[in-house]
Amino acid sequence: MAKINRWLLPEGVEEILPRQAWQIEQFRRRVLDIYRSWGYELVIPPLIEYSESLLLESDSDMDLQSFKLTDQLSGRTMALRADITPQTARIDAHSWQQEGPTRLCYAGTVVHTKPKSQLASRVPIEVGAELYGDASIHSDAEIISLMLTTIHAAGIERVFLDLGHVGIYSSLVKAAGLSSAAQAALLDAFDRKAKPEVAAIVAESEDKAVAAMLLALVDLNGDISILSDAREKLANAPASVLVAIDYLQAVVAGLEKHFPNTPVHIDLAELRGYRYHTGLVFAAYINGVGHAVANGGRYDGIGAVFGRARPATGFSANVKALLAQCGQVQEGDVILAPAGDDDDLIKAILALRESGERVVQILPEAGAPANGKRQLVKEEGVWQVKAC
Repeated sequence: MAKINRWLLPEGVEEILPRQAWQIEQFRRRVLDIYRSWGYELVIPPLIEYSESLLLESDSDMDLQSFKLTDQLSGRTMALRADITPQTARIDAHSWQQEGPTRLCYAGTVVHTKPKSQLASRVPIEVGAELYGDASIHSDAEIISLMLTTIHAAGIERVFLDLGHVGIYSSLVKAAGLSSAAQAALLDAFDRKAKPEVAAIVAESEDKAVAAMLLALVDLNGDISILSDAREKLANAPASVLVAIDYLQAVVAGLEKHFPNTPVHIDLAELRGYRYHTGLVFAAYINGVGHAVANGGRYDGIGAVFGRARPATGFSANVKALLAQCGQVQEGDVILAPAGDDDDLIKAILALRESGERVVQILPEAGAPANGKRQLVKEEGVWQVKAC
C-alpha cells in the first residue's frame, strides 16, 4: 500500500505561514478602514450557499469555477463561492434593502476548481467593494478610484489600468443578426483575439458594414488616441456604440486628473465577463504578475434574480497576488518576560501589550524562545525593557 503524505496539499491550494499571514491581516485591516472612510458598509457572506444563489444563469464561467456538493440536511445542491459579488447583490436586493445608493465591501476567501492562470491560487483571498443604485459615470469613477487606492495601500505605486466597454461589442453583435451558434463562436474567437476566425464568422452577417466594424474591434486597442480611431471606424454603428465611446473618454479624462501617473490602456475587444457585465469593464496589472491583480466593471440588473434589479458596479482585488510583490512584513522583536505571576510583573506585561508591543512570557519548563532580542527585567524595583 502506497504511503500517504498527509502533509501534502492539493495543487493550487496553499497554507499561509505566520509572517505572510500577519502581512495579509494587516493589509485587510488597512483596506477595510479605507473602505469605511469612503462610506462602505462591511458584509460577511457565507462561504457556502445553495448553488442557484451563487451561480447566475448568465455566467457559465462561474459555474465551471465552482465546487458543488449535496447538502446533507436538505438534499439540495450547494456550492462553495467562487466570487463574492453575487452574494453582495443578494444582500442589496433582499437582505439589506436600502433606498438610494448602497455601498458594500468585503474581505474573504473564495474557492476555484481551477486556477485562473498557471501560478494562481485556487483559494485566493479577495477584498472588494460594490456600489448599487446609481447608473452614472460617477459610480464607475468612484469604484475605479477605490480599486487603485486599494492597490496603492499594498505599497505598489506603479499600476497599469486596462479599460473596455462590453456594450460596444454587444450592440454590434445585435445589429449583425448572427445566429446563436455564430455568436458563441464569435465570442470565443474574440477571447483569443483570433482575427481570421472573427473575419470568417462575421462574414455570415447580411449587414456587411456591421461585419466590418466587428472585425475592426479586434485591432482597436492602445492608448487614449484609439478612441479617435474608434469614432472613425465605428461612425455608422448604432448610437449606443458612440455613447459607450464617449463614456470611456470621460472615464479616462477623470483618471488623468486624479491618477495622472497611472498608464491607461484601452481595449474595445476586451470581453472579460461578457455574459455578466453590461458596460464598463476594467482590470489592474502590476509588474511581476502575469494576470490582473484586481478587476471589475458595471453589471446592472444583477439583483433581478433576487427580486430587485438595480444599477451596479464594483471591483475585487486578489490580496495574495498583490502582496506577493511586496516584502514580507517585518514584525517587531518580541520582548521576553520572565515566568511568574507577580502583580507588578503582570501589570508591566499588560501595559506593554496595550502599547502595541509583542510580549512572550517564558514558560518555566520550556526556556526562552530564540526570537527575543529584548527582555523585561526588574531593576531597582521597577520592571524595564532591556536588550538581551
